[in-house]
Amino acid sequence: MADDRPDARPLSPSTVAVTAGRPRHEADQPLNHPITMASTFVGGGEREYGRSGNPTWEAFEDVLGRLEGGRALAFSSGLAAVSTVLDLMGQGALVVAPDAAYQGSLAQIADLELRGRLVSRLVDIADTDAVLAALDEDVALVWVESPTNPNLDVADLERICTRAHEVGAYVVVDNTFATPLLQQPITAGADIVVHSATKYLSGHSDVLLGALVTADEQLYPVLRQRRELQGSTPGTLEAWLATRGLRTLHLRVERAQANAMELARRLDEHPAVARVRYPGFGCIVSIELAAGPLAADLLTRKTRLWVFATSLGGVESTLERRRRWKGESQHVSEALVRLSVGVEDVEDLWADLGAALDGLVEVVTDRG
Repeated sequence: MADDRPDARPLSPSTVAVTAGRPRHEADQPLNHPITMASTFVGGGEREYGRSGNPTWEAFEDVLGRLEGGRALAFSSGLAAVSTVLDLMGQGALVVAPDAAYQGSLAQIADLELRGRLVSRLVDIADTDAVLAALDEDVALVWVESPTNPNLDVADLERICTRAHEVGAYVVVDNTFATPLLQQPITAGADIVVHSATKYLSGHSDVLLGALVTADEQLYPVLRQRRELQGSTPGTLEAWLATRGLRTLHLRVERAQANAMELARRLDEHPAVARVRYPGFGCIVSIELAAGPLAADLLTRKTRLWVFATSLGGVESTLERRRRWKGESQHVSEALVRLSVGVEDVEDLWADLGAALDGLVEVVTDRG
């Protein structure tokens, strides 16, 4: 548990990840909150029914809230968290969003627009001038993802938040890729932070979970009520696993980021790679292959250590050609392969990936 003495030095994020969300340090107390399997609680308190709250969720929410600088709410999935925010928009609300970002978020926005619920205005989130120009008095919500999935474009959060608030719009930032260790959007002015906790927060590819974080004391009860009314509550076991995953978030991100930086450097020099997309931080590297989409598909099937998989953020390294999905943004290259770099030995990762890339060069040379 964090030290709450008024004269105590603020704890570092890595210490918060380890110490927050735990029972009080008292004799015979467990170090971790136990898994509370309960659909019903004795009446007269705040919970009453299992959809209203659970001590196991609250431990996870405590850790994440402290890391992000707000109050967190856990959801059954990242998309459940996304839909909760979008559901708050009034009929015909105008939403500004990236033209290339997480497919699920953009799909929800497109679906709501198709049904007449809202209107979208898509922008290149890395072109700050274009984003600011899109923010007029009609905008109700600005949806930001930074870095974006999978192009890894980075937004100027402070300038976007400042302008959005000037026109009376809310700002939501998907912080899944950066994690609260590398970026805290609330400090830049964001109203709500979104996480697919399935990814880095849990970190072991065994949990489906989402989260929202806000420092706005008026927004928090609204979001909590929407979670309860929609029934998008997390599983107890999933919340417990996610809390356990958070305990090592700093260690995993530090190792995976170091691996990603080194791999990005080597990939930039490989003849099979036309472009490396890496913002200089984080654990995701995207590459565009010189030989096009067929080579990208072949790469995902030629590795032995790297796993061909659509999710990311686990301890293991995975890769995927994103445009194999029909719903992926047209602003994503057909030849792009997204690499989710894990915590394995970097030399082993490069030996596997480099050999697969070398094989692609040989195939292209033979065909040429």
